Amino acid sequence: MALRTAMRRDLKETYSPLFMLASLGNGGMAVTFFIYLMFMTPHPNTPIPTFDSLFPLITSENRLTSGLILLAMGLIIFFAFRHFSLLIWNLREYVKFRKTDAHAALRQSNAEVSLMAIPLTLAMSVNVSFILGAVFVPGLWNYVEYLFVMPLVAFSAIGVYAMSIVMSFFTRVLSTGNFDCTRNNNLGQMVPVFALTMIAVGFAAPAAMSTVKLTASLGMLGSIFFLSAAGLLGAVKFILGFRSMLEHGINKENSVSLWIIIPILTLVGITGIRLLHGLHHHFEFHTQPVMFLILTSLVASAQLLFGMLGFFVMRRVEYFKTYVDGGVRSPGSYALICPGVAFFVFGMFLLNPGLVQNGIIAKFSPAYFLVLLPLVFVQFRTILVMFKLDRKLLRVVPSVADADAVAA
Repeated sequence: MALRTAMRRDLKETYSPLFMLASLGNGGMAVTFFIYLMFMTPHPNTPIPTFDSLFPLITSENRLTSGLILLAMGLIIFFAFRHFSLLIWNLREYVKFRKTDAHAALRQSNAEVSLMAIPLTLAMSVNVSFILGAVFVPGLWNYVEYLFVMPLVAFSAIGVYAMSIVMSFFTRVLSTGNFDCTRNNNLGQMVPVFALTMIAVGFAAPAAMSTVKLTASLGMLGSIFFLSAAGLLGAVKFILGFRSMLEHGINKENSVSLWIIIPILTLVGITGIRLLHGLHHHFEFHTQPVMFLILTSLVASAQLLFGMLGFFVMRRVEYFKTYVDGGVRSPGSYALICPGVAFFVFGMFLLNPGLVQNGIIAKFSPAYFLVLLPLVFVQFRTILVMFKLDRKLLRVVPSVADADAVAA
């Protein structure tokens, strides 16, 4: 909680939109603890856990269950607070950054796509707000059909903002050819794809949960639009990025971008699951549990592939030694947090809708917790790395202050 009072201020030219990933990571971590409640507590009357489904469990005589639920709720609040605190800090610093020559130079370079970290984080804020309302406001679900209008409007506004950045970038590079392919030897250009899939998964929420056909249909249409845009852009940027990496070798500082595929796949997978639910409820497109097994296993397999590839490449170029444990500061190192969050979240989808729902593993059996164990390890390890990066990049410490003074 002391993070806010110890934050560095007035970065101006040294600010980067990639600092938004710090807020994004904390928002994602709040989602991970909500996922525990989602899949490990009963909520037969609602598609997600709510205060009304959790309160009887909290007040039950089972102290272990009550304690674990309270712990998860407390950590949701903790990371949600950090998310919004860092979002406010980022927006303040970005306003100052916009007045500098560094911002103008950014808008004329490959790095212009880093601005997409802003709508990406704003979309996460909508998701976190929805979770906070569901988990902590009694009786709120009784009015959820009215509330679904709010995320539809919010994601529409964020989507327009995101598309304006995308159009500005492509208009510039396609009309002038001012795109440096030799410096595209990473997957950093996939940040817009990440943002668009985040918006798509947000639209898919009312598509899956609303009982009003019009509301669900609007959510589906919005989700399909942004998912299609993400797919088209992703195909282009993925191929160009790998071609440049194969020709020039990967950029060491941006080698972490290999892991951006993991959160993108998580969002695509969850969007697909939500759209299938919406089609089942409103359009008689009946789905079988085995479809979720196939979908979740396909996505998880691709995530494991890129997880291993990214790890071995980053270890080869000594990324962790330099940018996590070493003295070099890079705002892009916050990109390490999203893959950890995404791997845990979709691992829970593989475990529950994939394996449990198909009768492969019994819920709360020894095998269930055996599969859960590596997911918890990744979550815990990601939290430790996030706190380490906070101390290194965001907090004011004497060594950093002295270094900044010398540089100035």
